[in-house]
Amino acid sequence: MGSLLRSGLRPHRGAVALIGVLQIAQALAALLLPTINATLIDDGVLRGDTGLILRLGGVMVAGTLAQVLCSAVVGALAARTAAAVGHELRAAVYAKVQSFSSREVGRFGVPSLITRTIGDVQQVQTLVFMGLTGLAGTPMIFLGGVVMALRQDLRLSTLLLVALPALSAVLWVILHRLTPLWQATQHGVDQVNRLMREQITGVRVVRAFAAEDRESARFVEANDALLGLAVRAARLVALMFPAGMLIGNLCGVAVVWFGGHLVGDGVTPVGSLVAFLNYLAVILGSALLATFTVLAVPRARVSAVRVREVLETGTEPDASPAHSSPARRDRIWMGEVEVRDAHVRYPGAEEPVLRGVRLRVRPGETVAVVGSTGSGKTTLLNLVARLVGPAAGRVLLDGTDLASLPPEEPAGVVALVPQRPHLFSGTVAANLRYGRPEATDAELWHALEVAQARDVVEALPEGLETPLGQGGASLSGGQRQRLTVARALVARPRVLLLDDPFSALDPINERALADALARETSDVAVVLVAQRISSARHADRVVVLDEGRVAGEGTHEELMASCPAYREIVFSQTGQEVAA
Repeated sequence: MGSLLRSGLRPHRGAVALIGVLQIAQALAALLLPTINATLIDDGVLRGDTGLILRLGGVMVAGTLAQVLCSAVVGALAARTAAAVGHELRAAVYAKVQSFSSREVGRFGVPSLITRTIGDVQQVQTLVFMGLTGLAGTPMIFLGGVVMALRQDLRLSTLLLVALPALSAVLWVILHRLTPLWQATQHGVDQVNRLMREQITGVRVVRAFAAEDRESARFVEANDALLGLAVRAARLVALMFPAGMLIGNLCGVAVVWFGGHLVGDGVTPVGSLVAFLNYLAVILGSALLATFTVLAVPRARVSAVRVREVLETGTEPDASPAHSSPARRDRIWMGEVEVRDAHVRYPGAEEPVLRGVRLRVRPGETVAVVGSTGSGKTTLLNLVARLVGPAAGRVLLDGTDLASLPPEEPAGVVALVPQRPHLFSGTVAANLRYGRPEATDAELWHALEVAQARDVVEALPEGLETPLGQGGASLSGGQRQRLTVARALVARPRVLLLDDPFSALDPINERALADALARETSDVAVVLVAQRISSARHADRVVVLDEGRVAGEGTHEELMASCPAYREIVFSQTGQEVAA
């Protein structure tokens, strides 16, 4: 946690230094006021010296105003600095997550990444604020208060030998028990977020199976567990202030009792007794303030560890190269893709998803990839799209290893239509321009026409400017699928990756879209993952994947004659008539 805070506060050294100076001034004022008050009582009030009372009273008022002013400025600067640290840390976590491949995202889980980006960063930001406002000046006030109390009366100061260890022991026990509770609480928040995400995104499935009661029970169980942890932690926190006040008040009673005898015997002046009581309040108050600040440390430490896990996670070589050449905007790409002996293994998997896969696609060529479920078709596309990196082997674009290129360069050359179409909140035009913001309306309409989606957008109330809900929820699956194809075409890619783009289309729209894509991508390298043989049989070549290996490659007719795995797929979809 220390390194995370140091790196976060480094750009704000000036503000932190100013806060330190102001807190020193605030501490000096707090420590001098009781001594001045003792002098005012002993030399002014008891002797009836009105002039001295007015002079010292004026000094005390000025000291109090200075203390209040310093406190206000410290609070404002600390709030601004903490907010800036939180802002920069969130941006760093967000940028890191954006560089993750699907492997790293799967390792953490989406709900956990959201919690770490928002909740955990907020805990670190809170600690920064509390540390700047309290922890910096509190040790000075505490130690200064002890020294000043010793100067007032050594006999009364012996009571501190009982009060301070007792307070420290109570606070240590509470803090020691809080740390594991807060660790469990953060995991509980992740669990609740995961269930919420599952149940909201899968609400149709839940209703279709009438599983509302079962899902509600799962959520109630996780929520109750989180409530129990939060209540246990809150009870411990609630004990701190009463425990500190109890010890402080008992110590104050003892001071008045013994101090009263010392005053009565003429050993201790009245002003010194009053000043000692004030210093006792300052000492115990600063100890409690420091404890409440330290109270945020265990929870912030847990959050800081979770944030650092994200920031220090190494990404796959192909997802975010550590040593890449600078982006070249003048490079002209032809769009030839080659996969050489690629192996891909997901975390926790017993076997690789891809094993020694080879694939080469030239500009103007359409290659269809078919295979049974789990054969690695989507992983192969993600490999070319740089969403996953190979554990072994290479992926080349025009003969250049993708691992040697900055992410933004091939991103403008390769376009992916994912298996699950996703649209962002915003207008239709904003979604279509996602890959090329400078595209004109005419280019958008042309892409929509090729994607067989022009009639869909024309039927919308505001055409291209029609707002879409999150994920395009207002559109059907087929409409979303065609819009994602249009979005990819607007980007003018040299390599077009289509992950089963016809799955939600009827045969008529599928055929029309396939013919239009063939005309539009006559000079583009196209890799098409197809579940249906009818989508793949007209490709220039068909690659058959079986358990992560290339089982066959050729035209439809060639594979029917030479590849048993391909014949099995065709037979399973079309029956005896075509298979014979």
